[in-house]
Amino acid sequence: MTRTNGSAGFVFPYSLLFSFLIIFFLMLASSAAFAQSESGPEEGGHEVQVWTGGGHSVPGGTSNTGIFDLGLRYGWVITGPHLPGFLRGRFEYAVDAEPAYLIFQPANTAYGVGFNPFALKWNFERRGRLSPYFELSGGTLFTDHSVPTYTNVVNFTSAAALGTHVLGAKYNWSVEVRYLHISNAGLANPNPGLNTVQVRVGVGRFWSGRK
Repeated sequence: MTRTNGSAGFVFPYSLLFSFLIIFFLMLASSAAFAQSESGPEEGGHEVQVWTGGGHSVPGGTSNTGIFDLGLRYGWVITGPHLPGFLRGRFEYAVDAEPAYLIFQPANTAYGVGFNPFALKWNFERRGRLSPYFELSGGTLFTDHSVPTYTNVVNFTSAAALGTHVLGAKYNWSVEVRYLHISNAGLANPNPGLNTVQVRVGVGRFWSGRK
């Protein structure tokens, strides 16, 4: 799908973006498949990652809006394995800095920065080279135009994501589907909110806290 920004005639090719993200991930994952994999998340260990993603609005809030963002993550794997069966995994706490945030609205394109002071991540037990995870996160977003239009330039974000790491010899690649909600939490009126579904890919590394 392609959308035109009415104010500047800007055409944002969402389908091209998603295709690029998926192809990028598959290329990286296939290259990692020929290398010995790292151990993945371990108690006392850490994670560092660079990620990027994009998506489009879904019903339940403002429509005809797209998002592209880029971020940096640092995480702490706090626990060893817990819970039985397929739920067994390790708890990780992480923070994200988002130096590039673009919101493509019918009236304009808003540029912003974000900070997520908490990401609560459950790393399931690895399956071969795959290390799946589920995550809940939240933070703040500051933009140069109101998001949504005619609301506020300061917003709060909350998200839920399901994805997997593909472990390589030294680095890992990740791909996830993320539901993101943006709202000013009543700082301005109206407050229609913005709900999006995103595809996010990243490259990073886990390392053990043991010496």
